[in-house]
Amino acid sequence: MAAARGARRLLSTSSLWLCCLLLLGRREPGAAAARSGSPPQSPGASIRTFTPFYFLVEPVDTLSVRGSSVILNCSAYSEPSPKIEWKKDGTFLNLVSDDRRQLLPDGSLFISNVVHSKHNKPDEGYYQCVATVESLGTIVSRTAKLTVAGLPRFASQPEPSSAYAGNNAVLNCEVNADLVSFVRWEQNRQPLLLDDRVIKLPSGTLVISNVTEGDEGLYRCVVESGGPPKYSDEAELKVLPDPEITSNLMFLKQPSSLVRVIGQSAVLPCVASGLPTPTIRWMKNEEALDTESSERLVLLAGGSLDISDVTEDDAGTYFCIADNGNETIEAQAELTVQAQPEFLKQPANIYAHESMDIVFECEVTGKPTPTVKWVKNGDMVIPSDYFKIVKEHNLQVLGLVKSDEGFYQCIAENDVGNTQAGAQLIILEHAPATTGPLPSAPRDVVASLVSTRFIKLTWRTPASDPHGDNLTYSVFYTKEGIARERVENTSHPGDMQVTIQNLMPATVYIFRVMAQNKHGSGESSAPLRVETQPEVQLPGPAPNIRAYASSPTSIIVTWETPLSGNGEIQNYKLYYMEKGTDKEQDVDVASHSYTINGLKKYTEYSFRVVAYNKHGPGVSTQDVAVRTLSDVPSAAPQNLSVEVRNSKSIVIHWQPPPLATQNGQITGYKIRYRKASRKSDVTETLVTGTQLSQLIEGLDRGTEYNFRVAALTVNGTGPATDWLSAETFESDLDETRVPEVPSSLHVRPLVTSIVVSWTPPENQNIVVRGYAIGYGIGSPHAQTIKVDYKQRYYTIENLDPSSHYVITLKAFNNVGEGIPLYESAVTRPHTVPDPTPMMPPVGVQASILSHDTIRITWADNSLPKHQKITDSRYYTVRWKTNIPANTKYKNANATTLNYLVTGLKPNTLYEFSVMVTKGRRSSTWSMTAHGTTFELVPTSPPKDVTVVSKEGKPRTIIVNWQPPSEANGKITGYIIYYSTDVNAEIHDWVIEPVVGNRLTHQIQELTLDTPYYFKIQARNSKGMGPMSEAVQFRTPKADSSDKMPNDQASGSAGKGSRLPDLGSDYKPPMSGSNSPHGSPTSPLDSNMLLVIIVSVGVITIVVVVIIAVFCTRRTTSHQKKKRAACKSVNGSHKYKGNSKDVKPPDLWIHHERLELKPIDKSPDPNPIMTDTPIPRNSQDITPVDNSMDSSIHQRRNSYRGHESEDSMSTLAGRRGMRPKMMMPFDSQPPQPVISAHPIHSLDNPHHHFHSSSLASPARSHLYHPGSPWPLGTSMSLSDRANSTESVRNTPSTDTMPASSSQTCCTDHQDPEGATSSSYLASSQEEDSGQSLPTAHVRPSHPLKSFAVPAIPPPGPPTYDPALPSTPLLSQQALNHHIHAVKTASIGTLGRSRPPMPVVVPSAPEVQETTRMLEDSESSSEPDELTKEMAHLEGLMKDLNAITTA
Repeated sequence: MAAARGARRLLSTSSLWLCCLLLLGRREPGAAAARSGSPPQSPGASIRTFTPFYFLVEPVDTLSVRGSSVILNCSAYSEPSPKIEWKKDGTFLNLVSDDRRQLLPDGSLFISNVVHSKHNKPDEGYYQCVATVESLGTIVSRTAKLTVAGLPRFASQPEPSSAYAGNNAVLNCEVNADLVSFVRWEQNRQPLLLDDRVIKLPSGTLVISNVTEGDEGLYRCVVESGGPPKYSDEAELKVLPDPEITSNLMFLKQPSSLVRVIGQSAVLPCVASGLPTPTIRWMKNEEALDTESSERLVLLAGGSLDISDVTEDDAGTYFCIADNGNETIEAQAELTVQAQPEFLKQPANIYAHESMDIVFECEVTGKPTPTVKWVKNGDMVIPSDYFKIVKEHNLQVLGLVKSDEGFYQCIAENDVGNTQAGAQLIILEHAPATTGPLPSAPRDVVASLVSTRFIKLTWRTPASDPHGDNLTYSVFYTKEGIARERVENTSHPGDMQVTIQNLMPATVYIFRVMAQNKHGSGESSAPLRVETQPEVQLPGPAPNIRAYASSPTSIIVTWETPLSGNGEIQNYKLYYMEKGTDKEQDVDVASHSYTINGLKKYTEYSFRVVAYNKHGPGVSTQDVAVRTLSDVPSAAPQNLSVEVRNSKSIVIHWQPPPLATQNGQITGYKIRYRKASRKSDVTETLVTGTQLSQLIEGLDRGTEYNFRVAALTVNGTGPATDWLSAETFESDLDETRVPEVPSSLHVRPLVTSIVVSWTPPENQNIVVRGYAIGYGIGSPHAQTIKVDYKQRYYTIENLDPSSHYVITLKAFNNVGEGIPLYESAVTRPHTVPDPTPMMPPVGVQASILSHDTIRITWADNSLPKHQKITDSRYYTVRWKTNIPANTKYKNANATTLNYLVTGLKPNTLYEFSVMVTKGRRSSTWSMTAHGTTFELVPTSPPKDVTVVSKEGKPRTIIVNWQPPSEANGKITGYIIYYSTDVNAEIHDWVIEPVVGNRLTHQIQELTLDTPYYFKIQARNSKGMGPMSEAVQFRTPKADSSDKMPNDQASGSAGKGSRLPDLGSDYKPPMSGSNSPHGSPTSPLDSNMLLVIIVSVGVITIVVVVIIAVFCTRRTTSHQKKKRAACKSVNGSHKYKGNSKDVKPPDLWIHHERLELKPIDKSPDPNPIMTDTPIPRNSQDITPVDNSMDSSIHQRRNSYRGHESEDSMSTLAGRRGMRPKMMMPFDSQPPQPVISAHPIHSLDNPHHHFHSSSLASPARSHLYHPGSPWPLGTSMSLSDRANSTESVRNTPSTDTMPASSSQTCCTDHQDPEGATSSSYLASSQEEDSGQSLPTAHVRPSHPLKSFAVPAIPPPGPPTYDPALPSTPLLSQQALNHHIHAVKTASIGTLGRSRPPMPVVVPSAPEVQETTRMLEDSESSSEPDELTKEMAHLEGLMKDLNAITTA
């Protein structure tokens, strides 16, 4: 209870504190706003704190050269991390599609290969970093100027000179100001070393003091700015012996006025020459400078003054005095020191409630005086009635609303630089009411006093609290029609009146009053509408307002006190505005004069002053206009062009500099020209007034000249244009006859104008001075206009609509007019555009044509039924892909109802939409259509291929990789190539196929301490991609643990007596067989094992036969027979882990002693048993996709469960030699070796099956139902032992057993029933074409399985997801004929022998296949069962013979 009372006391105290805060909120603007610190805490309100959000690094001004890289640093701190964007010249940069500009992880901007040319300067400009945190706000950095040094141009070059020994010498070299730092000097074409006697001034000029004979030679300056070096002309310096006579004293280099920023260094050059040798001394403002004792003032070679770390005190006039005892000369220069903006007071974070007033304070200093602007969340704050600039730089926000929350920044800027400081504004929610009664609305709210500038409100206590001694009140008011509401609080509890100040005269305000008690705010009173009185007793206009310019960027305004002040004048507001704009700015002034800085040069401004007294603003003065002082132009003239008149004269044309850069009245232009071959010989010509062309005569024939023009004001010469070249004619043109007819004339009629264009006469040897255009309705002679000879088009204005005009064009020169050319045109009718929008296109469809092309078609309901376009409408097609999500739309226009979109990415989903435009009318975008481009073969190899040894198994390695970066489709498989010879032909490498969802693979049984080379190739449905680079891996050396098995393996190689080691982790398929294959067993144990296996097999056969007979007798319909047989036999194989499945025991037969005849009667004397086809070549290997993968493992898991090892393979035939896989050749094989049985693709269940999946048309095959390895084709022991090409020790095929009645199941497609001799392969290609069956080495069990191929039923396959496995190869559909393929054999790695051919039998004809299908359907008949039993008895005899042997 005590704790509860304490909590309530704390709540009451907090509420009372907040009420007091609100009471005092209107005593001063911003008084209720809590500045940076903890927020006003209120019970139940969520406490919000200021979020640290600021720039760690801001960009700085940078100088770069063309072709280099630039980094503009920017880093901002916030939690969460801010999003960084960049602006250039005020516009956001699109860095996603920019290949040269990119955003670095820390937010910096990286620009590679800076572009800069005469007409293209995309990288130069002002950059600003913008940081944004979602739901928090945005801040902007200072602006940084990126300057790109232009091409080297010499304004002045060294000239031949001479100097007396011991005197001074100066060699000038003036280049672009931004290239001075790249200038160096050479003497006799060798780099010149600088020291205390030989210095280079900041301008690039070379000064040599105390000249000696060693200084004699040829000098030139070199500019190296990233590109090829630019050399100046060479000038010879001669050193003369001392004549021992006096010579006049003269300045070789005089000081010039400088502007420097605090902290920089300033060099005032001063070099004099004469005999006797002069001495130099300096004075500042008539005070001698002590350069010997000062650390910052240093006298350089020749007498130049170097001032380091400039301060404001260094500003002033400097005098350089040269004295040689006989005479004295002096020169002077002004040093102006500027300072970057700095903050004396930065804005502070503020807490506030809605309707309050706040002030952000900001005080800055700098020279010139900085201008201040405010930014909120990255956007400029425009002054208004509620956002005001007070006390010159402070920002006042009146009547806060929730949207005012965010980050405010004060940005100070002057000619030297800019800086910024920011603060955060948080709008707090009002504290929720505590438990207890709240007051009702105050009663009888009235305006007891209404004036021009204030209103007094009174009211009665609420009905809920008649006494109201402890109530406080808040008055909310706003202008009518304005959403912002301001608040005024009563001064003391119980007060029932308040006076609202600073209102506008004759303005309607809306008032409402709310009462607060200790529990919170109550109801609001009804709104009260009050209009203030018109203005009375206000100050009159300030007399004698004057304005005069004090500099090119500042104006001083003065005035006097108003005659009718109507009370004490509190302050003045000075309004000023640039002429021609409507944006007026104002500043508060307490005195009678004010200097406005930061204005534009030679620009007219208007000024007015308004005086304020206690009633408010008075009458404004009349506007007074004044123009800032002029300055030299800041830009060169525009559009410089040259025109060769004849062999000795050239006419130059130009336009004035842009108006904003003229900085004064243009008084003339300075033209400089020179021969291109003699760049040092420059001629100057002055053009006065507003003349914009000049004829330069007296030139040489056939000579190239360079021209440049600079504008002049009374203040001096502005920058000049770039040099422009022209070459005079070798001979003059003919002007003895009139020009010929123009070669063409074209007209384009509009509503009230006609655009005329033409080409000059074909004969260019006759002078054309201009063209005469005649036009009129029905006759071309009504009016005539003459244009310049260079003009090629003209617009005839002020014509009548729907009128027929005849137009003529004639070329003329001083002789006369040439032959006219006629054309006629009818102006268009005057039509009012239809404001209704057009209907969007419908039926948009995307037709995929290729991997990078999609055709878009649509219909237009605004066209007639035949969809024929007869007007000028056009269609805009846009498309994009959603990966990545921020991809921009691409657009293209079309004038037909279809468009071919090209250049798309393979295997990518695109969305398309269309809109129609006709004149000024456009439709909305249509509904979108989608299309996915076709796949394309991978265009890059797999990445990051690594090979590591498996721990504990030195003969096993693991290959890892990553998918290709440009897969261009779903990867369906990989092929691993490996060899011990990296230079071997690719068809001599061993291959390992892997399914497409695998990124790792194991390879077993490698030779120890041997280097292997591995390559990987990816495949999708379109084919194979490129191979990866070869990766070398050396297997580890043998250790004691594996020497014995290896020795045994090598000792028994070739004899066929020992199966290779399968590894310690290998588990046999049947749990009843614990002895690993290859382990030594006695003959007695072996015989006993065979007897047990045969006995179990016989029992299993009998059970299967009984079940088959039972199934056939239960049904009378042939179709029911097949289904019953399928369910009873095959159904047990479909699902792993079914407790009802009958798992037949394995029939283990000793590998070396089993000898069966080949049932397919192949003429091949040496068949090689493989489970998978051999590819025709390394590019045709087709891995399986994921659907194949699941099918394989459904069989694998049926009897073995999960394998303990990953997918592994071994090199075949590791008994003493490593086999290799040879690729097919084009030669016809001499003899058949192996039959490959192609099997249908799993991923296309509609394909028919190859009849060649049967081992032979006769179908005389046995299948032992008790064995997990089907018996199909056999291989004699002698053949296996004698053939070095045979595949030895391939791991288990893990195929599923199929029942003897499997062939009857044609209604259901079962992966187990689909094949029993080989794995099923898949092809993702719908149009598989003529793919030939191929052989493929596949890891199989040491006991080779024999297959009974069956007719796979054509139903949908059932897949059981399982572990990944080595993929298989593409097979063929049944209805395609199979041709023999010429393939290579499985050879021996490292041995050179001819490949063994492999022959694939052609598929039987369709009729034969149908016959075989019919045979399969009758396989359950009684006579067929009898035949099967006879075969089983024969098999039993063979097995008994083996057992007794």
